[in-house]
This record gives sequence, C-alpha cells and structure tokens, in this order.
Amino acid sequence: MTPIVKAFFDEATNTVSYVVQDPTGTACAIVDSVLDFDHASGRTSTNSADEIIAYVRDAGLTVEWILESHVHADHLSAAPYIQEQVGGKIGIGKNITIVQDTFGKVFNEGTEFQRDGSQFDALFSEGDSFHIGQLRADVLHTPGHTPACLTFVIGDAAFVGDTLFMPDFGTARCDFPGGSSETLFNSIQKILSLPDSTRIFVGHDYKAPGRDDYAWETTVGEQKALNVHIGAGRSIEEFVEMRDSRDATLGMPRLILPSLQVNMRAGQMPPEDEQGNVYLKLPVNKL
Repeated sequence: MTPIVKAFFDEATNTVSYVVQDPTGTACAIVDSVLDFDHASGRTSTNSADEIIAYVRDAGLTVEWILESHVHADHLSAAPYIQEQVGGKIGIGKNITIVQDTFGKVFNEGTEFQRDGSQFDALFSEGDSFHIGQLRADVLHTPGHTPACLTFVIGDAAFVGDTLFMPDFGTARCDFPGGSSETLFNSIQKILSLPDSTRIFVGHDYKAPGRDDYAWETTVGEQKALNVHIGAGRSIEEFVEMRDSRDATLGMPRLILPSLQVNMRAGQMPPEDEQGNVYLKLPVNKL
C-alpha cells in the first residue's frame, strides 16, 4: 500500500514531522513531532504541533499512533500534547531504556526517574509490526546514531529519522553516548536492502551546498547511487574513517540538554517542585 504522507517542516530546528495516513480510510500516525522551545527564555509553545493537529482535524483523521524514531537531541517532542488533543499511542524503540539509563546518570535524575520505558505506550523491537487502519507498519532497529533508533517501514515508505539525510547531505553523526559509526553503517544496509522504489522520508534537512530548497523525500535507489557518505558501494572501513573524522569536528546541538531531559520522558517535562515550578538541568562538562 502507498500511504498518504503530509510533511511539516520546522525551520527553527530543521526537523520534518509527518502525518502518515491509511489511503483506504481515516487512520493516521504522526512521526517525530516538535514542541517549540525558546532556549534563551526557557519558554515553550505549541505552534508547530498545532499546525499538525489542525491538519488532522480538518481532514477528519483518527490518530492511532504518535511515533518517535529515537530520542531526539535537537528538538523537544510534542507527543504528550498531541496525545492530549487528538489521541494516539506513543511508541519508540525498546532500547529507550539504554538511553534513559545513560542520561538519567548525566542529569542525576535519581531513583524516581523510571528507566524502564514505562513513560511510553509501546516499545518496539526489530521485526515488530503494527497497523495504522489497514496500513501495515514494520519496524527496523537501525541504531548507530543512538542505541534506540528505529526506521518505520509503512507501506512503500520508510521513515528513517536521523539515520539518513538527503543523498546530497549524507548520514547521521555517531558521537553521542551509545553511538557507533560501524553500527550505523550496518543499520543503513538494512534500509538499502529495501526495494529501490521505496520512498525514504528523512527527519531533518539542512540544504546541502548548492541546493536552494529544503527537501525530505528520496528513494532507496537514489540513496544507493548518490548518498555522499554511503552511496556507490563505499566500504565500511571508508565510512567509519570518514564518519569518525567528521564527527570530531562537530559541536553539540543547540537544544541537546533540554531535548534529552524531555524526550527521554516521552515528551513530558521533569516533575514540578513544591511550588509548581518546572526546571531543566544544565550539567557542566558532561557532554
């Protein structure tokens, strides 16, 4: 089946969110939503999420799933807000527990922070499948960028999160805790083993040099032939050397500290204090 895919681009974080609809009905899933966050003031807003919600309501759609491809380090998830407004179950990869354990320590969360993935409604493993109406979705575990990264293969479309970018931009970084360039290479091979005509929808776009417009849809065939990091039969040794060298030059994402604290909680803020205030931590010299 060929799902109906509507993309929503958030230029502030270069994130692409998707509404994926069963072409035979009104069931849909939302992939990688964004909660707007102003780092300077610490204020959140829901403009990006409200745009998705308005689309869902105007089209008369029923949200069955709110999917996270991984624990994002560059934007906050709007999953709980969207769930409150239009329903749906929140799902992520089962290795969220590894991420929670790692960053629970980084942020000194203590024993009250559950590290079992229980903040999410569903934890997916390699080979799992689920349905969006009559539309089948299959789960590929594609770690490397993070331990919990998934690719959702929904009909003839694959939602790859940060694992792959557009062919002219390349692949995800692998230098976050739990990341591995060798693991990423092997994960990408899973994606590239799908039929060449499979549509690939990426989680971010940054306009590669020489390209004027943002883009987020490509195909497996195009990635095989043209991806500047992994295409044209590049070996694992070449990829690992390139990826590790490149990652050593990269700074941390601007929103990594607030994003991780929120996203490892399925988009929920840390608990309020006795006065009803919410605080995000700023660990020093931890990343």
